[in-house]
Amino acid sequence: MPIKIDSDLPARKTLEEENIFVMTDKRAATQDIRPLKIAIVNLMPTKEATETQLLRLLGNTPLQVEISLVRMEGHVSKHTGIDHLERFYISSRDVFNRKFDGMIITGAPVEQLPYEQVDYWDELCRIMDYAKKNVFCTLYICWGAQAGLYHLYGIEKKLLDKKLSGIYLSKNLKPKEPLVRGFDDSFPVPTSRYTTIDAGTIKANKNLVLLADSEVTGMTLAKSKDNRSIFMTGHLEYDTDTLAKEYLRDINKGVEIEKPAHYFTNDDPKQPIYSTWRSTAHLFYSNWLNYYVYQATPFLLQDISETK
Repeated sequence: MPIKIDSDLPARKTLEEENIFVMTDKRAATQDIRPLKIAIVNLMPTKEATETQLLRLLGNTPLQVEISLVRMEGHVSKHTGIDHLERFYISSRDVFNRKFDGMIITGAPVEQLPYEQVDYWDELCRIMDYAKKNVFCTLYICWGAQAGLYHLYGIEKKLLDKKLSGIYLSKNLKPKEPLVRGFDDSFPVPTSRYTTIDAGTIKANKNLVLLADSEVTGMTLAKSKDNRSIFMTGHLEYDTDTLAKEYLRDINKGVEIEKPAHYFTNDDPKQPIYSTWRSTAHLFYSNWLNYYVYQATPFLLQDISETK
């Protein structure tokens, strides 16, 4: 089944070229089915690239998914035109008037800042609080996961000595959990951050379950015991060349940074790059949509209630 998007969204052309099943809003209106309503709070600077990455994964399921892209009112985007944001995004105040089956809160390149110094922190906290009562399951990614763990559970991030960038294997600790059903015992995760979450702090919290971790990168995947919040510190949605683009961006800025680990062929940025995480990414998002949203969300959105 397709993912429902605005017929003019730039990501549509790329997705159709990749044979991802998309459906315009006009065609979807003729089908007698309730699509899953998913909000994507896109905090990434490269918003159009992130849109395509996430829609690619959400569109590879047997479910009809209706997407609402969300922008922060208290932040001026430097990399995405205002015309794009005003045409394809809703504001946080619009979110507060709706309910959603699922929500995704993305990462953002602000992890070195204290949370309270991020210019949209208060606005994001209001969204996270609103989601507890009005979204059935929320998926937090990378900095979004760290922000969610901090705001909802008081878990602090740990600043690293240098940027953690590369493809790192994580251990599947709970293979019987539906979220990691079908995963290998260890699986590759693209990682790009200056901070980490100690897996021990997740284990010590009685309201959380640690699903995957790494000796190098710390906590990888966790969930609340009521299954209403999922925290992924990696970027399974990344394209094959995303880490390379980030590396070259930093080099061009004069940033002293190491090459992404376990990524370039023969550790040579001039040689081809091959994705080792694509199948894991598709499986992860399929499992999330199926087991944690579709199979559990109320048929009537107004029946969604506060998390316990």
